[in-house]
Amino acid sequence: MLYQLLYPLHTTYSAFNVFRYITFRTLLAGLTALVISLLLGPTMIRWLTSMKVGQQIRSDGPERHLSKAGTPTMGGTLILFSGGLATLLVADLSNAYIWISLFAIASFGAIGFIDDYQKLRGKSAAGLSARAKLGLQVVFGLVIGLLLASRPDFSTTLDIPLLKDVRPDLGWLYPIFAALVIVGASNAVNLTDGLDGLAIGPVTIAAGTIGVFAYAAGNARFAEYLQIQYVPGSGELMVFCGALVAAGLGFLWFNAYPAQMFMGDVGSLPLGAALAVVALASKQALVLPILGAVFVIEALSVIFQVLSFKMRGKRILKMAPIHHHFELLGWPEPLIIVRAWIIAVVCALLALATLKLR
Repeated sequence: MLYQLLYPLHTTYSAFNVFRYITFRTLLAGLTALVISLLLGPTMIRWLTSMKVGQQIRSDGPERHLSKAGTPTMGGTLILFSGGLATLLVADLSNAYIWISLFAIASFGAIGFIDDYQKLRGKSAAGLSARAKLGLQVVFGLVIGLLLASRPDFSTTLDIPLLKDVRPDLGWLYPIFAALVIVGASNAVNLTDGLDGLAIGPVTIAAGTIGVFAYAAGNARFAEYLQIQYVPGSGELMVFCGALVAAGLGFLWFNAYPAQMFMGDVGSLPLGAALAVVALASKQALVLPILGAVFVIEALSVIFQVLSFKMRGKRILKMAPIHHHFELLGWPEPLIIVRAWIIAVVCALLALATLKLR
């Protein structure tokens, strides 16, 4: 909005020329989202508390979690509101990728909201049925895939990390591939959200990193130098990522151990989807498993736990996802969280390294 209103004035007032630069607007979006989230956070906590929007704790979970029952949840709305509003204020709203990304967080946020609401209404840890939740995710994932594939300046080819000349074209299969990436990332982040700050830390790290990929892909000279696909307009997604990073940090102020509020599915589902959409738009979907290794490990721990129990009648972990396994081993919660953040930083560096190792 500000870009459309203020940048045209640069012909009269040269100071407004700064709105031309994506880097400047990324910083502005980040500061805007951070201020909004820090200002609204306390009010939101008080309102959620007054409305008795408290977290329901699994009866079979670690015993130490019982003390967290009643902590305000659905705090992810703070991230979506502050990040979304900052994006609308600062980004170039004529850019289709911005609207596709906003649609992703709105649609998956709606799924998460319904799921959280069902849990609160039923006063249990069970919300939407797995089939209903997955079905809605697949539908919206396919819609987003179709929106991307239908762009006239967007190809359905994929960049493969470490390989510069191998770019398979998925053609009509692209929307299905996109849906798989989006649904997988959304659920992986959702499974990771089990400790105070455990999910939002790696999300902010991943969002900042994938924003760099989007910026590079949207710059013809950078794309040629790094030997990645040039995607006109994708650089604007760096503004969106900057807003998400800052909104996430603002939320972390209240979600850090011991948490004053939890994210809920209304936050975890759309944040995972947002990371996937930016990765898809910048042609770096196959880098996402490296960048989001923390989320991948959490998701795989659940899959292997279920498969092992069904096939062998034995569990490979004390409890899944794996962060609960470490809890039951006696690790303090802050130790698990900080180590996950460290792994996320290392994975971000490895992901960035793939830009040059081609």
